[in-house]
Amino acid sequence: MSSSLTDLAILLNPADNIAIARQAIQAGTFLMESQQHWLIRQPIPAGHKLARAVLSAGQPVLRYGQVIGFASRDIQPGDWVHSHNLEVGDMRREFSVQVEPPPLSGDLYRPSPIRRARMGEGEPAPQAMRTLAERCSVPPLTVSILGRTFLGFRRADGRVGTRNYIAVISTVSCANQTARQIAETFTPARLAEFPNIDGVVSIVHATGCCAPPDSLSYRYLQRTLLHLAAHPNVGGAIFVSLGCEGNQVQEPSAAFPSPVPFSSVLTIQNLGGIRATVRAGIAAVEQLLPLVNNYQRTPQPVSELVAALQCGGSDGWSGVTANPLVGRVADAIVDRGGTVILAETPEIFGAEHLLTHRVADPEAGHRLIERIRWWQEQAALQGFSLDNNPSPGNKAGGLTTIYEKSLGAVTKAGSRPLQAVYEYAERISRRGLVFMDTPGYDPISVTGQVAGGGNLVLFTTGRGSVFGGVIAPCIKIATNSTTYQRMTDDMDFNAGVLLEEAGFDTTSQELLDLVIETASGKASKSEATPGRESEFIPWQPGGIL
Repeated sequence: MSSSLTDLAILLNPADNIAIARQAIQAGTFLMESQQHWLIRQPIPAGHKLARAVLSAGQPVLRYGQVIGFASRDIQPGDWVHSHNLEVGDMRREFSVQVEPPPLSGDLYRPSPIRRARMGEGEPAPQAMRTLAERCSVPPLTVSILGRTFLGFRRADGRVGTRNYIAVISTVSCANQTARQIAETFTPARLAEFPNIDGVVSIVHATGCCAPPDSLSYRYLQRTLLHLAAHPNVGGAIFVSLGCEGNQVQEPSAAFPSPVPFSSVLTIQNLGGIRATVRAGIAAVEQLLPLVNNYQRTPQPVSELVAALQCGGSDGWSGVTANPLVGRVADAIVDRGGTVILAETPEIFGAEHLLTHRVADPEAGHRLIERIRWWQEQAALQGFSLDNNPSPGNKAGGLTTIYEKSLGAVTKAGSRPLQAVYEYAERISRRGLVFMDTPGYDPISVTGQVAGGGNLVLFTTGRGSVFGGVIAPCIKIATNSTTYQRMTDDMDFNAGVLLEEAGFDTTSQELLDLVIETASGKASKSEATPGRESEFIPWQPGGIL
């Protein structure tokens, strides 16, 4: 059986010495490319790599026109390329910063001649968004967003929410059950007379005590909880405390830049126990209900969107379909004054130059490099390497090395200049593309992005992550049609159509339309599933006393 390479595989960049299998390819298949004929000697799963040329041991392997590792042994054309014959090797990396020239005119960002040259204008660029054959060889952005608005909740501090929740926040894990009982009292039936309220949610976690005083753990936890209480998607909040925990939140109002309706902290030990605190909590929420219901959805500009960009359960298609698709939508949001938050520092490792070489301010580039070096130091102290990523699920989906995974992950950020770099859960104040330092573990990372002000989440997945989070709606974008069709109850959008007949222009517009609809109140698949409290996980680096 003989087939053309382009029928069964995708070439992401002409410089690549591997291609990506569109579908599972059986052993014994002959592939033709130009005048060459290759024999497929091993079965190659869909989304995995196959060699296009002879690769000697130690030779670089290229994907997206970038080095993703080195052949660990000799590889023949048509061979399956994966963990058995591809390794990270000794990749020499030098950090550098390049400032992106400012926009040429108007309020739209347009790449300067220098930027266009780096993107490879006039020739195939080393980005997945420039490939998928001729139908996808189009400029990076032709998405229409002119005149678009969404229906959001304008808050007293000027920020805009996509939801209107009342949050019941535990300061320590000992108060979790109490907070849950308070929130669960307010069923949809009980909230029927308050149509502008999206729900009463409990925000609980597994920490709050026994961490060293003034540690990063306490700093990140307090910052996360206080910023969520004042989040634009939260119209009112109460805190529930045990009383003796290390995470003391005595005067939450002092942390807020502007007034937010909330009650005083309810302390279980002072009120006489769980039952008494539940009664007090119910009364406090009932006082908030009419105040929070006064907020109404009104037309808001796209510039008020703050989208957290995330990927989890990635596969070989993540950097080919869903991530570059999200990158286009990210560009559209940024070009209208909005904000997008890239995160997961360990998962940009090896691809950080795609960000540091397009900064708006040198400080942003230097801060990002500093955070990467911090992670390298922490990895050395803990006895592991950042190269150990990807996860087993990522590898099963076709990703072999951290560089391969990172190059695909960074495409979620689009192509606009990096404006600023933030610590975990820090309040986002700059518009445009920003970066937040977080771990690669999705629940911890999204928790920080949302605490920083993200009012919705764009989450790509190839293997089928079911993460949804709390407070901010999470739009799940499947990288391939098989995952989308198998998990239709959990996936909101199918980027797998890009492997079929759809083009990036049409698909980008459809995803942007879904973003506007979701920001305006349409429930995501994750929001339709109750009990998401366990997916709120603040980052807790350091030891426990």
